[in-house]
Amino acid sequence: MAAAVPVQRVQRNEGLPTSTTSVVPQKKLSNWLPLLVGLVVLVEIAFLGRLDMAEKANLVNSWADSFYKFTTTGKVSSISSNGDDDPTGLVDLSDEVDQDLVPGSCEEWLLKEDSMEYSRDFDKDPIVVHGGDKDWKSCAVGCKFGGDSDKKPDAAFGTTQEAGKAGVLRSMESAQYYPENDVAMARRRGYDIIMTTSLSSDVPVGYFSWAEYDIMAPVQPKTENALAAAFISNCGARNFRLQALEVLEREMIKIDSFGSCHHNRDGNVDKVETLKRFKFSFAFENSNEEDYVTEKFFQSLVAGSIPVVIGAPNIQEFAPSNNSLLHIKELKDAESVANTMKYLAANPSAYNELLRWKVEGPSDSFKALVDMAAVHSSCRLCIFLATSIREREEQNPKFKKRPCKCTRDSETVYHVYVRERGRFEMESIFLRSSNLSLEAFECTVVSKFKSLKHVPIWKEERPEILRGRDELKLYRLHPLGMTQRQALYNFTFKGDTDFRDHIESHPCAKFEAIFV
Repeated sequence: MAAAVPVQRVQRNEGLPTSTTSVVPQKKLSNWLPLLVGLVVLVEIAFLGRLDMAEKANLVNSWADSFYKFTTTGKVSSISSNGDDDPTGLVDLSDEVDQDLVPGSCEEWLLKEDSMEYSRDFDKDPIVVHGGDKDWKSCAVGCKFGGDSDKKPDAAFGTTQEAGKAGVLRSMESAQYYPENDVAMARRRGYDIIMTTSLSSDVPVGYFSWAEYDIMAPVQPKTENALAAAFISNCGARNFRLQALEVLEREMIKIDSFGSCHHNRDGNVDKVETLKRFKFSFAFENSNEEDYVTEKFFQSLVAGSIPVVIGAPNIQEFAPSNNSLLHIKELKDAESVANTMKYLAANPSAYNELLRWKVEGPSDSFKALVDMAAVHSSCRLCIFLATSIREREEQNPKFKKRPCKCTRDSETVYHVYVRERGRFEMESIFLRSSNLSLEAFECTVVSKFKSLKHVPIWKEERPEILRGRDELKLYRLHPLGMTQRQALYNFTFKGDTDFRDHIESHPCAKFEAIFV
């Protein structure tokens, strides 16, 4: 005789009914239903002898699925914010059904219980920043700049002592010339939000975006007699770039110099169009500073002229491929780089290897870096401010009451949130304790965004040849709140155990996804 189906229970929780009277009249019938369904299955199996084996398997699987859904749908057996059972009743959540959720499941319950209304709607009450001259209507949050708003601003460019108003530093200059642009120095001087070329700043501002240049422009014939072109006008730079130029000339590297330093060609030219005719371009910055990579480097890439770099010690992180530039790290390197230039110039196949990315496309790491600029830095500032405002509000007791996880029998479902970099609103993701791994997390995120028919934010910005099809490729998935340096290069979970510890110690954990 079939065992009786036990009455299922849930923990007492705000919004969950505790009465069981509506279930009792159905108890006797529910005790016999599994046996009746099983007898029907046995009868039908006899009929399967006349069917093809593949059809047999499909029918059995279909009946098994139906039986499982019939006996489980609509009931949550054990829901708890701390993993303990609380035998206070049974709940039917079938009134709130998401098309991707099983009625009565932990996921459905969490979607309802963890839902909170924030006090500020940024569409109706946009972020206001004093300074700047443009409102960003296409931004993921309402975003207003200028000084004509009658609303108290959320931020202003410059330092500020006014409570509730963040002071913002925005500069694209080198910290070697402007010391306050150093992130640590800016903090000490009272800036709350830092926007510099440093990927360690709160909202990085860079010198390149997909919309600015056609980086995949085809390589043109190198028609100039000189091997390299230079556009250098600051002859008092605080690094060794002019000394390196002299070493290269002594090593018989013929250079056409269009700037005021070592000037020998008329500088009244279109820079990118000019560079296209040279095999090499000197992308010599005025300081050697991490992440300080200006248009000198990116224009060389666009032109299809191999950049010879003096500047950021981490320039390789900005390269479109592992083998696409020459780097003079110290003055003593200039002689060997000169020899490499002469070798490449005399060997077309070796030279073309450094431009292979122009045909095959740049690396994922390069795309992930440049994609950041698909959202203008002013809009990213508004997103940063809006995110900070919500994080402060989430410290309120009402948000602390969210369960963030649900235990059913021996399995726990964790509710986490994910958004794409450059967007604001989060999407719900559910992870099960039986498969709480990094691989499962990444697969779940991709599956979720695919189901939403998600279009990456960079889709319209990239050159058409680099937009791909409709697939979603996940490059990074990191906790929300990290700098771009951490997100792109430094952070990684140290295996599944580290990831599990993070999920368990950060209720309703938030993440940001970078798609390439």
